[in-house]
Amino acid sequence: MFDVSSNPSLLKQLLSNYVPDKDRPFSDSSRISTAVDSIKSYGLLSESLHEATDQKLADRWKKAVDDWMERLIQLVSSNVTDKCLAGIWLIGITCEECSTERFLLSYPMWLKDLSAKLELPSDSQFVKVASCASLSDLILRLSRSPNLKKEGTSHSGKLVQLVLKLLTEDGSEAAWGGSLDLLCTLINCFPSSVHKHYDSVEAVIVSKLISGNCNSDVSKLAHCLALLPRAGGDEKSWDLMMQKILKSINDFLTDALQDPEDETKSVEIMRLLVPPGKAPPPPLGGIEFSRKMQDQAALRSEEWLFSRVSMLMLCCCRMLTNPFPVQVTVPIHVLIALVRRVLSIDGSWSQRSRLLATGKPQGFVCSELPVLHLQGLNMLTAMIKAIRSQLLPHAGVVVRLLKDYLGRCTLPALRIKVYSIIQILLISMGVA
Repeated sequence: MFDVSSNPSLLKQLLSNYVPDKDRPFSDSSRISTAVDSIKSYGLLSESLHEATDQKLADRWKKAVDDWMERLIQLVSSNVTDKCLAGIWLIGITCEECSTERFLLSYPMWLKDLSAKLELPSDSQFVKVASCASLSDLILRLSRSPNLKKEGTSHSGKLVQLVLKLLTEDGSEAAWGGSLDLLCTLINCFPSSVHKHYDSVEAVIVSKLISGNCNSDVSKLAHCLALLPRAGGDEKSWDLMMQKILKSINDFLTDALQDPEDETKSVEIMRLLVPPGKAPPPPLGGIEFSRKMQDQAALRSEEWLFSRVSMLMLCCCRMLTNPFPVQVTVPIHVLIALVRRVLSIDGSWSQRSRLLATGKPQGFVCSELPVLHLQGLNMLTAMIKAIRSQLLPHAGVVVRLLKDYLGRCTLPALRIKVYSIIQILLISMGVA
């Protein structure tokens, strides 16, 4: 068993030999990784001692951790990018490993320094990405302190504004990815801090998701949009977001197909989504973004429209499977109708409608269909897992839908997916 009395000297040794300082050049990042592994393995920053421990040992350990904290501040304020990055990363590790007393004493200074890195336009994108990651660690640790809920909400609200600024800047996708991770942490840990920025956050996320300017982070965007109703905290927020997404999926499909035979399916879905006498949901992303999309409608290709449908179906899957603080009502009829519409697309319409106008070969358009069908099946799976036995009154409809699709489907991967859905459906119905 490791002797805790060695912790102060070991931490001091790591600081001297593995962590750069303001004078010593930074040469090998693997040495810092070695130091971090030791810190995590032996709890070198925990300052956790038994009551009967020698006071001299406690003082030596406190002094060693004090020196560690001072070194981090030196590194973060360094003009050398590599040293600054090292300091930022180590702050994130320290947030996880240090004692509660040490964290409460140090986090305001860390928060100030890391937030400043997000505001300086001269900083490299790597510094901003690292700062977002360490801020996520800090916010997560802060959320575990019940007595600091008010302070955490206040700090998080300021960070939301910084994140929105980063996401609207013409930066790299790496910086956007880090910003999205931080935003998801803020929504999960302090949802009320995002509430007053709800519309702005939705507009920014939807803009990036639909415009396609952030291709490598589609999954993060979908996850973040699915989490956003947590900022509202009630069933109405969840229901409204689901309505917006389902309506957008239906509209994009209509724009892509432009097939009179398919129009009745679109009308039926809208009737289920917006019953007579009920006002339709506002457009996803806001009115201004909706107008922008309408102005660009003529420039959209089938490929573009199908990819957006797939992205939004991914959002639906996340909303159906993510935990939510209150009970919500899943729109079963709309989801089944939408999945049926997606799975009925086989590419034959392209010769009758937009094929001649676009000049694209049918194979180009049909190549998008397996992905579209897979997302439709994923959405059906998510719905079954979300409501389980509550699907019993609709089980016959789902079985017929899957049976009809199996009769048309020839791709082995999609057929296997259907069989797995049938298995999940049977289990959810209580069939052993």
